[in-house]
Amino acid sequence: MRKLKNFLGSWLLVVLFFAFAQANDYSPVVSTDWLEKNLNNPNLVIIDIRKAEDYKANHIPNSINVVYSAWAIEKAGRKNELPENDDLQDLITNAGINDNSLVVIVGLSDNLTELVNMTRVAWTLNYSGFEKVSVLDGGFTKWSKEGKTVTTETKKPKAGNFKIKINQKIYADKNLVKNAIGKSVIVDTRMPEYFFGVAKLDFVARAGHIESAVNLPSGWIYTKDGNFKMLDELEAMAKGVLGSDKEKEIITYCDTGRLASGWWFVLSKMLGYKNVKMYDGSAQDWAGDATLPMVKYSWK
Repeated sequence: MRKLKNFLGSWLLVVLFFAFAQANDYSPVVSTDWLEKNLNNPNLVIIDIRKAEDYKANHIPNSINVVYSAWAIEKAGRKNELPENDDLQDLITNAGINDNSLVVIVGLSDNLTELVNMTRVAWTLNYSGFEKVSVLDGGFTKWSKEGKTVTTETKKPKAGNFKIKINQKIYADKNLVKNAIGKSVIVDTRMPEYFFGVAKLDFVARAGHIESAVNLPSGWIYTKDGNFKMLDELEAMAKGVLGSDKEKEIITYCDTGRLASGWWFVLSKMLGYKNVKMYDGSAQDWAGDATLPMVKYSWK
């Protein structure tokens, strides 16, 4: 009986979540069914971030292709960095985004990197000051598996009128993180072996984690099918590691500022945490500065 109640409670949360999307014309996560019903909404901008050749092969009707690498570039030797403001404005204008648009990000859900590509683009748009950004749950992978309509017909949007207004409240740099040690909650969103320091990527100078950080991997956000887990499970994970105070400053990071967007998105957009930032430079930036503290072979 208890398992049944828990299941019904979880299912009710998901139903309410997507019902909110239909009633209010916006939710941070939209289902494939919701998107199918709203394909002809004149305010809807569907941005397919897959590779150009994948988009050309087939895509969701009325979607446009702005590949992931346009939103997260390599800059000053670091991966997954924000474009320059002028370039970001051009991306948004050319995508046809207006003040009253509702943007849905569509990527793949075949692996963790593809999944967090969607949340990273959502973060970049939020950083530009555009708020109504949704992620398609399960992405194009789910859409295709469900046999929903696809097309090879491409769409060229009219230039949008949205003017960027940089939102520094969701952005963290090295100095901000340095000053936050011991004061704010710093969240390492990599898998435990990277947090503990027994593994690292070649382009990250030192193994281990930022002093005082806690570990909450973005890989745990999703089901094996590439969908977001139930809201109550996500809430329990966040509460167990970060606590229930949703006003405190939280800073997420990873290796390059891509994985970290997963928990940034869940915390700030789905669970109602009010002050969540992402460290764009992440461990690649931090570990490259030998003067900054890193902790290895410890969970603290």
